[in-house]
Amino acid sequence: MSLNPVERQTTSQELQTNFRRSGLTDAQVATALQTTPEHLQAVLALKVRRIEDPWILRNYLAQQLTQQGITPVPYHYLVGDAADYWFLNQARINRERL
Repeated sequence: MSLNPVERQTTSQELQTNFRRSGLTDAQVATALQTTPEHLQAVLALKVRRIEDPWILRNYLAQQLTQQGITPVPYHYLVGDAADYWFLNQARINRERL
């Protein structure tokens, strides 16, 4: 699945909105996902090498928001269960690491 520029912008904005709503810092999320704050910012901007990274971040943010009693902002393009997309590496997503 490849997103066009408008879809990429929309998805990036949705990720960033949910990140802000979580109240977590770059360092907290980066540590939880075993990455660097710089890589986290790249994922938020959808500047990724691995297409699973936005899904990993989406899942993590959804979990954090739900634990806080906050409903995540819905996504237009990262929808449903990542397992439904044959081209995504499920083992990588399930490791929950960027």
